[in-house]
Amino acid sequence: MSYFLFVDESGHDGSPPYEVLAGVAIEDRDLWNCILAVHALEEQTFGRRISQGGLELKGKKLLKNKTFKHAKQMEVMMPEEMRQLALACLKKGDAKESITRRELTALAQAKIAFVRGLIDICANFRVKAFASIVDKDAPRAQPGKYLRKDYAFLFERYFYFLEDKKAMGTIVFDELEKSRCHILIGEMECYFLKTTKGRARSSSIIPEPMFVHSDLTTAIQLADIVAYIISWGVRIPGKMTRPAREELKQLAEQILCLRYSTNREGYTTWSFVPINDLRPSDCDKDV
Repeated sequence: MSYFLFVDESGHDGSPPYEVLAGVAIEDRDLWNCILAVHALEEQTFGRRISQGGLELKGKKLLKNKTFKHAKQMEVMMPEEMRQLALACLKKGDAKESITRRELTALAQAKIAFVRGLIDICANFRVKAFASIVDKDAPRAQPGKYLRKDYAFLFERYFYFLEDKKAMGTIVFDELEKSRCHILIGEMECYFLKTTKGRARSSSIIPEPMFVHSDLTTAIQLADIVAYIISWGVRIPGKMTRPAREELKQLAEQILCLRYSTNREGYTTWSFVPINDLRPSDCDKDV
């Protein structure tokens, strides 16, 4: 048994309230069927695969404020009418033709319905979500050889999950610019080979990650949507105090159901971990 952890981030441009490094863990035997289900949902909701056109499956494109504003312009449409009008809106957008108010409303409603269905698919395929959640004003570490703390916590929670499942895990990242990929690979190598915790976790996590293009990889796009909803909508009481977008409340509740919990040393440990300081501790530097 093995799992892939597809990782993406949201909020690192400085505008959202929280920076989120999120991952979705999918068992190898479920991966292809999960992807096919997402593709089928695209067809069912929009009348075509939107991810093969100009609309990538990204949280900031599907769930921006304008989407909810446009969706509320009219009463919620029946699925068939919504699909037909959303498809017409997409085709007119491709052709740069004039779009009606009803078509624009249908597309907005379709985007929200699609994300709801997407999270349901994740639940059906036993997908688990992991996240390091960092306040935008948290102290930062200077770039160097040490693995950033949000990555270390993400790997820790993933390791606990794999340990419980008695499984091996592979990490798959959205490809960054080449120099950043090399830096991350070097930091991960140092963590997994030269720290006590890292060496222990390499028994379940393959230390060398894979990099893929997000626009070509459905599961990375799932991670992006999860990260976006956590940044703007999920709030863990007592640990996340910044205001959330109210219209994302239902989606946030769905995302919280994808968390993984385990017991370590008598305490319940969740797969979502808020972090208020990104500077490495002494144990992160253990060599």
